[in-house]
Amino acid sequence: MGVLADDIIQQAILAAAEFHQFGQEATDKIVKAVYEAAFNNRVHLARMAWEETGIGRWEDKVIKNVVGTHLVYEDIRNEKTVGIISDDPDNGLIEIAQPMGPVLAVIPVTNPTSTTIFKILICLKTRNPIIVCPSKKAAKCSGEAARICYKAALKAGAPEGCIQWIGSINRETTHQLMSHKGLALILATGGGSLVNAAYCSGTPSIGVGAGNVPVFIEKSADVPFAVDQILISKTFDNGTICASEQAVVVEQSIAESVKEEFLSKKAFFVSNEDLPGLAKTAVFAGTGLMSPEVVGKSAAFIAGLAGIEVPEDTALLIAPQTAVGSAHPLSSEILAPILAWYEVPDFESAIKTCIQLNFHGGIGHTVSIFSNDEDRIRYFALQMNAGRILVNVPSSQGAVGGMFTKLNTSFTLGCGTGGKNITTDNVTVRHLLNIQRVLKRRENSQFLGFDKAKFLDESLTAEDIWPMYHKNYL
Repeated sequence: MGVLADDIIQQAILAAAEFHQFGQEATDKIVKAVYEAAFNNRVHLARMAWEETGIGRWEDKVIKNVVGTHLVYEDIRNEKTVGIISDDPDNGLIEIAQPMGPVLAVIPVTNPTSTTIFKILICLKTRNPIIVCPSKKAAKCSGEAARICYKAALKAGAPEGCIQWIGSINRETTHQLMSHKGLALILATGGGSLVNAAYCSGTPSIGVGAGNVPVFIEKSADVPFAVDQILISKTFDNGTICASEQAVVVEQSIAESVKEEFLSKKAFFVSNEDLPGLAKTAVFAGTGLMSPEVVGKSAAFIAGLAGIEVPEDTALLIAPQTAVGSAHPLSSEILAPILAWYEVPDFESAIKTCIQLNFHGGIGHTVSIFSNDEDRIRYFALQMNAGRILVNVPSSQGAVGGMFTKLNTSFTLGCGTGGKNITTDNVTVRHLLNIQRVLKRRENSQFLGFDKAKFLDESLTAEDIWPMYHKNYL
């Protein structure tokens, strides 16, 4: 497709004007058709994403596409997103849903097809035209996902230009689109620089923050279950979901049994001698950012890069650590099957370590705990700054919702103000609507006219006015 920002936005504006006239039934027909087409191409798109990017495992990308299609559709299909969505005659309030307008969707290389489909579905459900802005490294597969969705949308009666995608992406065009006056919203999922560019564009933006997810295995936990669930999460698509566990924190009283369980599941504990080599391989020394060479690669592949001999079927590299921070690179977020290991003396030490990890590049995102002690679970939750606090579930799958939890199914996970985002929610259709409120005159609405002279009397206190207000106007 063309790369001129004005042309792209103008086409989206024309689509928005037409889309605005659609009712709920027509809108839902389009969304269902797009869901079905994307779901039916889940394997094709997963293979294409893996072949183009070399990241993760294509089999797991199929599951991501199932989440981005079937579970997202199930989550949004019964939502009212057109016209009057609520009517409260008792309080004289009517709410009307209106589309926002053209949405620019920034897509990450780690989830190039599933995130594309997810964003298309929630935009179409809210009658917002979408412009897909893929990663350079995944432009073909993201474009193919958009093309499949667009073809199905048109066949179901959608307006032309309701889905566009940029095939030849460059920084200049991206920034022109982000700052274009005709753009309504940016949905930014991806690297920190792109998310920051979205926030600086002057266009309203919903972005995400980094995740540096600690998982605490508390002494009351079912250890085999906890280890199994962590492996299900951390090895899924070779650790490319931002909500995947990055560090396991375990109390010394159960540390040996946890370690034995990991070893039995083909995890490999890296020796102290090999830790510097792994750190140098996985994290850039100057910036502290993860190396693209390890993102979504297998544990054995990463070990080979670092010069560490491991069995070929190694599922996970576990790196023992003694502290958190920039001087300890493996305590940072790494979207790969590498897990930092912290052995701490007691519960309070575990909480302290999890807080440090949470604040070391993961504020507002996600934390996880395995425990059967409700009091300790609640205490843990109260100490963490995270939008998602997961209990006894695999973090990757639990955070995106729809499978292990009842969170809205989403591939855009807000981190709140701590992560420099506007919401801690799993972003969904309600975030893409402008809500109009029709307000009717309330009963006893003359409060401001009620004995105005009393308000001019400085001796009148709140204690004086409160009983008068309640008597006359509530």
